[in-house]
Amino acid sequence: MREVRWSELQRDPRSVAALVDTSDVRIRRRDGATLLLTREDRMDGAAEGAIAAARTLRGVLAQLAPDQALEVLSEEFPWLALLPETDATLFVRDFGKAAQISAELGQWTVLAQALREWKATAAVYANPTLADDLTHPLNERPDPKT
Repeated sequence: MREVRWSELQRDPRSVAALVDTSDVRIRRRDGATLLLTREDRMDGAAEGAIAAARTLRGVLAQLAPDQALEVLSEEFPWLALLPETDATLFVRDFGKAAQISAELGQWTVLAQALREWKATAAVYANPTLADDLTHPLNERPDPKT
């Protein structure tokens, strides 16, 4: 990936456009977030590949026995070991679904959000007292005054 400054793009847009024909170009700005300039055909290809990969992943996970799918995903997400079996099974389904939705929409924040939420759930289960407090109805909690 090539990198140019914003001022170079302003000064000589044709040469920067020529760079994009061979690779993506990162545009550094002093007063803003870095931009990425790419060709639409490359983005379309990446999107098609992501959709195919996400659909395949979801299909493979659906064909595996729940314990096999969990074993495969646990290599990447070791905190799955903290989830109860029913939640872990739900994670497998949600992961595949969120990956496919993200790919189809081109919005990977959907998958990132699902992972953050499940990881937070695992963190709750890592603390037995907190997990117990959060899994019982409020009216069943002991009165702290007694």
